[in-house]
Amino acid sequence: MALLEKVFPFVRWMPTVTRATLQDDLIAGLTGAVIVLPQSIAFAAIAGLPPEYGLYTAMITPIIAALFGSSRHLVSGPTTAISIIIFATVSRHAAPGTEEFIRFALALTFIAGIYQLLFGIFRLGRIINFVSHNVVVGFTTGAAILIAASQFQAVLGVELDHPHGLIEKLQQLYAHLPEANLYAIGIAVVTLATAIISKWLVPRAPHLLIAMVVGSLVCIGIDGAAQGVMMVPSIPAALPPLSNPILPFSVMADIAPEALAIALLGLIEAVSISRSIATKSQQMINGDQEFIGQGLSNVVGSFFSSYAGSGSFTRSGVNYDAGAKTPMSAIFAALILVVIVLVAAPLASYLPVPAMGAVILLVAYNLINPRHIMKVFRISKRETSVLVVTFLSTLFLELEFAIYAGVLLSLSLFLMRTSTPEIVAMAPVHADPKNRMGDVTDKDLTECPQLKIIRVDMSIYFGSLNYIQQKLRAISDKEGYKHILVLGSGINFIDMAGAEMIVQLADRLRKMGGGLYFCGVKPNVCDYLKRSGFAKEFGEENLFFKKNEAIYEITQRLDHQICRTCTARIFLECPSLAMLGEAEAEQAREQAAEELAGAKA
Repeated sequence: MALLEKVFPFVRWMPTVTRATLQDDLIAGLTGAVIVLPQSIAFAAIAGLPPEYGLYTAMITPIIAALFGSSRHLVSGPTTAISIIIFATVSRHAAPGTEEFIRFALALTFIAGIYQLLFGIFRLGRIINFVSHNVVVGFTTGAAILIAASQFQAVLGVELDHPHGLIEKLQQLYAHLPEANLYAIGIAVVTLATAIISKWLVPRAPHLLIAMVVGSLVCIGIDGAAQGVMMVPSIPAALPPLSNPILPFSVMADIAPEALAIALLGLIEAVSISRSIATKSQQMINGDQEFIGQGLSNVVGSFFSSYAGSGSFTRSGVNYDAGAKTPMSAIFAALILVVIVLVAAPLASYLPVPAMGAVILLVAYNLINPRHIMKVFRISKRETSVLVVTFLSTLFLELEFAIYAGVLLSLSLFLMRTSTPEIVAMAPVHADPKNRMGDVTDKDLTECPQLKIIRVDMSIYFGSLNYIQQKLRAISDKEGYKHILVLGSGINFIDMAGAEMIVQLADRLRKMGGGLYFCGVKPNVCDYLKRSGFAKEFGEENLFFKKNEAIYEITQRLDHQICRTCTARIFLECPSLAMLGEAEAEQAREQAAEELAGAKA
């Protein structure tokens, strides 16, 4: 059964399907189908593909992703961000809308799906955890501007001379302003106003669909076609046809790096949306399974004329709000869309291009989240840099490079943060009845002149070795400490390089007449040190489970001549060591040891 669930994950949730859940899922699916109809046509236009390819993607991708993914509410299909990167990538190889363009788009989809599938099979789902969400925010914000710039020609009713880049596109738009078609602008304005007003009056209404219908009626009323208004090509009333996404190996190898960017963006979108909705639904998301679901949906979809898809922010949120209970809602949405296309596809020829452009402008506007952007700017300089670099790269560089730049910067900042762990000097808080430790700097505490107590708040691994080593050497060389106690509760793991560094430092302090000690390390860290043999090299007598045990043992190894003249006396053991003679001190130590043993018991 476990193997069956692993290969066919839908076996897990199928038993939860009942008549009641089917009814809820059917209503949610109907809502989703109405929403995805205009969106998929708009997204196909953004991708430079005929409108039916957006519909095909909305029919095939959601079904496969729902069956093989892990989220119960995620709805996959065509998305804005993926569509614009498809256009930017494929337009370098072929003219938009041509058969060659379509073949390249499907080949990219196939390769991206293979990448995603392999990531899932090899359990690389955790990779996404290291990619900042602000990579997606920066990319989608930049993409929104690029999308808007690409649709102004449709809204104005002008033809541009294949501009390269945002600046050249804006220059050509400015140059062609005198040629603008006022009828096209009027249709676009009415469509945009209808979408905004209908959304404001009835939030749950399919405002994009309503706006497109109104825009079409206005176009018919003014005989837009006769006034030079361009119309959307007719959509075939047919099921997704079979396709062959396999191109010659040399071509596939050439576009493989570009497909990787699409794969990464799709996975980031899908997993982030799944987890966002899971916080409301209390569902556990399996990142690896989600990778497999997205990968299979793109691989299978590429053989059924579907271009690359991913999780949709809008449709997934609407799906959850509409009361969906299982992934059947996404399947119902795809099947209902099939019925709608078979029945109403000929009506698409009445849709004016300016109305479509206005809808896409609204979609682009909704991609921008100014509240989140301002919050990032206010709170974190590092995350701001990730967002800004990704945003600017999206506007002025190749789109796949924008994804790589954001991801690499995000990972670099993460590694920089983990390579400089916080090392805090600690000392007992005398006002605390339990004599707990506090930050020396924050609480202005007195430290022992012979024993330095520090807390390391990060893992000790190859990336942080140099920093930690410098800090500990500064404690021994500049501050003059020969005994250093590390409170290890904040250390998540120690790798081989980290363990070797600890042994070297311990040997160095031992030769100076002192020692390096650890207490309170996590069980997994302690087990690793013992299993690998590093604990024996370090000295198992220098590993302690409890703080009071560690301090008692270490104070017995201090220079008691210094203790007798010391005025700090911050440990419970200090008075007996400072005020008694050597023989009495030995007796006091034995008594303290007995008391400690009794406390342990």
